[in-house]
Amino acid sequence: MHLHDVWFVLIAVLWTGYFFLEGFDFGIGVLTKLLARDRKERRVLINTIGPVWDGNEVWLLSAGGATFAAFPEWYATLFSGFYLPLLLILVCLIVRGVAFEYRAKRSEERWQRNWEHAIFWTSLLPAVLWGVAFGNIVRGVKIDAHKEYVGSVLDLLNPYAILGGLVTLTLFTFHGAVFASLKTVGDIRERARRMATALGLVTAVLAIGFLSWTQADKGDAGSLIAMIVAVVSLVAALGANRLAREGWAFAFSGITIVAVVAMLFLTLFPNVMPSSLNGSWNLTVTNASSSPYTLKIMTWCAGIATPIVVLYQGWTYWVFRKRIGTQHIAEAH
Repeated sequence: MHLHDVWFVLIAVLWTGYFFLEGFDFGIGVLTKLLARDRKERRVLINTIGPVWDGNEVWLLSAGGATFAAFPEWYATLFSGFYLPLLLILVCLIVRGVAFEYRAKRSEERWQRNWEHAIFWTSLLPAVLWGVAFGNIVRGVKIDAHKEYVGSVLDLLNPYAILGGLVTLTLFTFHGAVFASLKTVGDIRERARRMATALGLVTAVLAIGFLSWTQADKGDAGSLIAMIVAVVSLVAALGANRLAREGWAFAFSGITIVAVVAMLFLTLFPNVMPSSLNGSWNLTVTNASSSPYTLKIMTWCAGIATPIVVLYQGWTYWVFRKRIGTQHIAEAH
């Protein structure tokens, strides 16, 4: 296996980690409006991700940095062609971080309500836009012979990509509901589990349609296996949720996300960004990669830094593993 193939796999792993972790972050943000009944319950939900949300975003920075260094042509075409949606995602992530930090700075209801609106919308929009973006990457976009995107923003709003956006939104919200039931106690835990059941059923319908479309259009044996794993794990997550086995439900919902992302990257390889205009203009792991020497240096750095980051983040989740409820909230800040 060549180093550019190794780095394609590593970037896929980084995106998988990001969607697994940030997925329930986004889901919790959406649930602050769908599940929480008052300011105290919204604070409970926000507190479930308070110690970890910023660490989860490290995976996005790592995926973007790795793409820039390992596949500069892919990075240049992606970020120029998808400039507006990616800029919107970036703005949402910035405002979302500010909202988490500023919400409790003042006690006025209007102040906190406005920041809670910001948390909801800046969680919902990226959850949709990431699905739209990856749907377009897999489907193929208008790339010319000079490796430049020549389409428009409206070209990105095609039925396949929009369905992908709905899948990521519902899947992340389901993942968040399962996480909420795992991390809370009392009435909010029971309602989170009931909501997870409803969200899981909607997710199943949308995901099966999207994955079947992907398999029929670009799939092979490997992507078919990933699709089967995704569907089976989603069903298992629903079953575990019904039995109030929140730990297993969260594990299976996470496996579903892993399998979906794996399927998308399996259908993409050896391309990194297909051209819908001419197959010979596809960006591939070969023509979009950096030099072998660059990839070799990156591999040594990643081999040293990645285990440290994973161990530290795992320790963080262990430290903040306990459940919380409204009884732990002294005031509705």
